[in-house]
Amino acid sequence: MLTRAGRARLLARTLGAAVALLLAGTVVPATVGEPATAAGRAAPGAECPPGQDDCNVWDDDPPTPGNPGNGGNGGNPSNGGNPGDGGDGPAAKCQWEGREVACYSDDLGWFDNGTGCYTKLAEPQPSVVEGSLWYAVTCDGGLASTRNELYDSPPPGFGAPPDPEELARRALASISLRAPRIAMAPRRSTGPGLVGLPVWMWASRGPNYFGPLSASASDRGLTVTISATVDRIVWDMGNGDTVECTGPGTRYDPDGPYAGQPSPDCGYDGGYSKAGTYQVSATTFWTVSWTASSGGAGDSFPLTRTSGTNTIEIDELQVVTR
Repeated sequence: MLTRAGRARLLARTLGAAVALLLAGTVVPATVGEPATAAGRAAPGAECPPGQDDCNVWDDDPPTPGNPGNGGNGGNPSNGGNPGDGGDGPAAKCQWEGREVACYSDDLGWFDNGTGCYTKLAEPQPSVVEGSLWYAVTCDGGLASTRNELYDSPPPGFGAPPDPEELARRALASISLRAPRIAMAPRRSTGPGLVGLPVWMWASRGPNYFGPLSASASDRGLTVTISATVDRIVWDMGNGDTVECTGPGTRYDPDGPYAGQPSPDCGYDGGYSKAGTYQVSATTFWTVSWTASSGGAGDSFPLTRTSGTNTIEIDELQVVTR
């Protein structure tokens, strides 16, 4: 519990910040949906606890954690790397009863979606039959026992070249596209913000949060390389407004060159119009593109990562007249 002296110091800091912002000049209303102007860099916010990829932090105390499903998972091949709100990359080409399976296996051979079976040449051949060959067949998506079957011509799917989109999925599964870790000013440590005054927003920097990231996967002489980068970050201010920024934003520094002014590159410049408590979150929009060593290139595909929520409190600005 704050002492009377502590409450006085807290009130003084809050009013001092309000006066500084008011003296800085007229507040320009935020333009919702337009990118903020790029500006200088700043140090990232606080770090996550060890081993926790997906968290969202104030500088002084933690907010509501985000959905762990939006964070990096270390590369799960079954979902293209990390779950995200905008899909997980190219759709799986080989599936059996809703389960993704590899289109090719060194042990089982080639997979056919129509039959759900893998096939490869039986080695050695059980017998010689003119005009026919024995194939090792493993059905039920590779879960059944392997049996030898005689074919006059190669069975469906046998001998298909590597699928570059499957390799793109493998490459994506090897990297971690993490949900943004977000922070704002005013901060809880200095008390609530005030109606009509600018709000600063920023997010963690680094390749796992904003890219660029690249990775490769190879199979039978074909290599596919992917490149992933964030195009924009969209902030949900908790009142129906959104703010779009082209980068992670600048951390607020009360002693910096922009103190008492709107953020130079990512802010809710017009502030909140009503007092209240608001839940703020942010979504990064990734674009992943890929190219193949054979010279081919595939369509790029979008992914998103959404943070948890931070709480910001806004009070009415009280003006005392005599």
